[in-house]
Amino acid sequence: MSGLVVKGLCAGYEQNDILHAVDIAVAPGEAVALLGSNGAGKTSLVKAVNGLLPLRAGQVQWDGAPLGALPAFTRVQRGVVTVAEGRKLFAECTVEENLLAASMFGAPRKRRAENLHQVFEMFPRLKERARQAAGSLSGGEQQMVAIARALMAMPRLLILDEPSTGLAPKIVQEIFAVLAQLYSRGLSVLLVEQNVEIALGAVDRAYVLQQGRIVLHGTAQEMARNPQVREAYLGT
Repeated sequence: MSGLVVKGLCAGYEQNDILHAVDIAVAPGEAVALLGSNGAGKTSLVKAVNGLLPLRAGQVQWDGAPLGALPAFTRVQRGVVTVAEGRKLFAECTVEENLLAASMFGAPRKRRAENLHQVFEMFPRLKERARQAAGSLSGGEQQMVAIARALMAMPRLLILDEPSTGLAPKIVQEIFAVLAQLYSRGLSVLLVEQNVEIALGAVDRAYVLQQGRIVLHGTAQEMARNPQVREAYLGT
């Protein structure tokens, strides 16, 4: 299978094991959610895929080739791009400077003007605020900058780590409307979310991570009907 394949992944910090024999996959053009409560290991899994957390066992493959010890920036160049939890913007730089920072090399640099136009079409509010410092924007606008910046790197797999955290429901709806456009264009997406209801409405399949282990997986429809998921995450 091409796309992202994680097999038997084990990882942790110092003496603490966080992830235990995790298997997940995201096929080309597929949108997949990784669900779980705080402390389940979701962000640790994202870091392992990105090369920011060393593997103790298992493998991460992208397009049929193991990523192994490749550094994070090389994974970005190969098309694996993440919108980190907490946005991680250059707060004192302008919105436009943040966006251009993601297109310094290779194909993204050659197409930066075209890509900048496209992300401003997706997020018109950012065009209006292009000359403002990113740190002066609202939380929702900063999340838009973070997503737009990731798109400037021309991802083939976009990983979104908790994109709805701390945002008003109206802003979450706006952001997920843009994500729906990306899904429809065939971009592969791994959506890491605590908001299970909105996540399952936006993806093809989902996994549930609990205490560092995958405990459930299936189509979005199957997961939405699953009694364990409904009781634990949907309150029904």
